[in-house]
Amino acid sequence: MIIVRSSQDRGRANFGWLDSQHTFSFGGYVDPQHMGFGPLRVINEDRVAPGKGFATHGHADMEIISYVLDGALEHKDSIGNGSVIRPGDIQRMSAGTGIQHSEYNASSSDNVHFLQIWILPGEKGIDPGYEQKHFASEDLSDQLRLVGSRNGREGSITIHQDVDFYTARLSAGQSLEQALSPGRVAWLQVARGSVQVNDQVLNTGDGAAIAQESSLVMQAQGDAEVLLFDMVA
Repeated sequence: MIIVRSSQDRGRANFGWLDSQHTFSFGGYVDPQHMGFGPLRVINEDRVAPGKGFATHGHADMEIISYVLDGALEHKDSIGNGSVIRPGDIQRMSAGTGIQHSEYNASSSDNVHFLQIWILPGEKGIDPGYEQKHFASEDLSDQLRLVGSRNGREGSITIHQDVDFYTARLSAGQSLEQALSPGRVAWLQVARGSVQVNDQVLNTGDGAAIAQESSLVMQAQGDAEVLLFDMVA
């Protein structure tokens, strides 16, 4: 079963400095039919104007992942981390018992375009933590690269939940297949381009809730970038 969440049906908030599209309920956008999927709670596609951003604010008991598509995102937090996140970087912040952080566009001239992803942790009350890794273009090209997992295997970031997080940049016409274990679910998010997934076509910004499928065959209709979350149900 593959249920498509169309880009045009997402919630939207535009504050001038921030244009955000919400796959699941977030902030002032509440849709009881779209409160998350499995442990995946938030996928926001954010575009932030030059020099603008999210002032210091708090989180608790959430795994927060930043995935930059274009530009540069500057991060600072209350446990002493400061970094700039660019395309190819995967950042994970575990809010745990509580953390304060800020996120700003690091450029004074160009927008930053990124996905903000929240995953419910398997356990509440863990110590706050932070991790950032870079994955080279050749490691993402025409293959699904594991970039996040519960045990940090294969050089991925550690996510405190039973989630395997993959990403791929596909050339036009390229095809990938991924097996799915019984009892698990998956979410596919198309960051760019168009991809046929089994018998469904997904375009930029579309997502898909996947359950009771033994495998996924993804074929790029043009150059494309996708994120796949293989999760505990």
